[in-house]
Amino acid sequence: MATTVEDVIAKAEMVEIEPKTGVALKPQLLKEEKVNGTEPKPMNGVKADEDGKNETVPEEKAEAGKEAANGGVPKDEGKKEEVAVEIEPKTGVSFPVKVEDGKQLNAVGLRKKTILGLGIKIYGFGIYADQEKLKDLLKSKIVKAPAKPTKDMYQVVIDSDLWMMVRLVIVYSGLTMSMVRKNFDEGLGASIKKLTGGRKNDELSNKVMGEASDDIKLTSGSVIEITRLPGYTLETKVMGEVVSKVESELLCRAYIHMYLGDDAFDKDAREKFGVSLLSLF
Repeated sequence: MATTVEDVIAKAEMVEIEPKTGVALKPQLLKEEKVNGTEPKPMNGVKADEDGKNETVPEEKAEAGKEAANGGVPKDEGKKEEVAVEIEPKTGVSFPVKVEDGKQLNAVGLRKKTILGLGIKIYGFGIYADQEKLKDLLKSKIVKAPAKPTKDMYQVVIDSDLWMMVRLVIVYSGLTMSMVRKNFDEGLGASIKKLTGGRKNDELSNKVMGEASDDIKLTSGSVIEITRLPGYTLETKVMGEVVSKVESELLCRAYIHMYLGDDAFDKDAREKFGVSLLSLF
């Protein structure tokens, strides 16, 4: 029997098209399911409501379903937080702006050495400090914030017993442990003389790198960390290995003095550290 126009219209009335999704709805089927006491079933991830119209399943529920299928572990859990870095411009060495326990980077710089009239880049460095304790120290010693960094500000930090670390990243590929030892002995020796009115103390300055083995191979990118710990203890790590731990107030002061004293290795880095101190007031 041929299909009449009336048949086509009657069948069309039984099917409703949801205009936003283009999904065909079946009102009759949905009504029967409701009468039978069952919840209308979602079609293609779209839930039907009481009137037979489609309703998008909330995103939170969808995510919860994914988490349940994944053993209850949130999607992004387990990802490591990306730490921002600061680039030392003269060497291209990058330093994380934060290290353990939230201690922060205050300045980056370069240590150069003149050899045969040539300025050789030895290592890039980053100076880290405990910001909260540094703030408390400055406010206890300096009543009013100065307009620019002062010698007194630097001296307060040099003389203090607060945690500070200088991370050195080697950039000179021909460096050996014996060369590093000699460089530190000279730098610390000169710093100790300035703090003691010209008296030398080679025995003390030699303790920082004295126990570092010449068998340690240094390449471009090798890391040395020298940390002033509370209790005036200077700890030296070469590529993660502790090579010395010396308790001496003079040694701690002399070491920080090399980076923040009047004759600092890098005057720009010293200035930047001073600006960071001003921000703590």
